[in-house]
Amino acid sequence: MSTAWRIGVDSHRCIGTSICAGTAPEHFRMVGGRSAPLADVVVPAEVVLDAAESCPVEAITVRDATDDRLIAPEE
Repeated sequence: MSTAWRIGVDSHRCIGTSICAGTAPEHFRMVGGRSAPLADVVVPAEVVLDAAESCPVEAITVRDATDDRLIAPEE
């Protein structure tokens, strides 16, 4: 099991719904109408996966920080 996850937000894909910031305010904020992670690398937390899976345009990715394996969104 991974001990660290890397959060990415594609600012070109993000449409600014703020679902991620509402779901996981301790991990995401809105900047200029777009989502941004508060930290690039985080301790694994279910709420981060919930935020990524809730994004209607799949702008958020969660990857294993050690091997870059995609964790969310699920394909």
